[in-house]
Amino acid sequence: MKRLGADFYQMPTILLAERLLGKIFVHHEASGRVTKGRIVETEAYLGDGDEACHAWRGMTERNHVMFGPPGHLYIYFSYGCHYLANIVSEQEGIAGAVLLRAMEPIEGIEWMQERRKTTDERALMSGPGKLTQALGIGPAHYGESLLGDICWLEEAPEVPMELIGTSPRIGISRSAELPWRKFVTGSPHISKTQSGATPKKRKKGLESS
Repeated sequence: MKRLGADFYQMPTILLAERLLGKIFVHHEASGRVTKGRIVETEAYLGDGDEACHAWRGMTERNHVMFGPPGHLYIYFSYGCHYLANIVSEQEGIAGAVLLRAMEPIEGIEWMQERRKTTDERALMSGPGKLTQALGIGPAHYGESLLGDICWLEEAPEVPMELIGTSPRIGISRSAELPWRKFVTGSPHISKTQSGATPKKRKKGLESS
């Protein structure tokens, strides 16, 4: 499949969160292993006015890659147990990133099962910590360019507008009301909401704060 170029990542964060749905994330490891997942759930985070974003108080040693050019990975350790992967967005100097929340396993499933210690394909990548473990993504990938030969995105058919859902983000306490979670409705691979139910799909257009 065709790799996505630099132009793809140069769009507003909330729009990127939607356009990422359906795209294929590829990790080509030094060992030669290749794992792939189809993105089915994302969340947008912005440095300006979004208190749930790591960059809302400004640049630090931890978040500096979020202010860099788009199309790079921002990796962080969450709750002392999971590494989470985000794709940097916005123009250089403006903080923004899209959290990869869930994927559908596509290739290298046997290695994902080994890492996740389960044969249930629906449990391999149905959460942001699960998908990084399945893909073998960790702190070494902080700042990794998606235009290189280690991690990249591949083009895929666009998800029909009527199948793209929107809801508030999950598992945060600040700026929790912002409807910046995007997902493929009906996918068995998306993560659960806090109530265990899947939010209703949106009818048209992008929602914003």
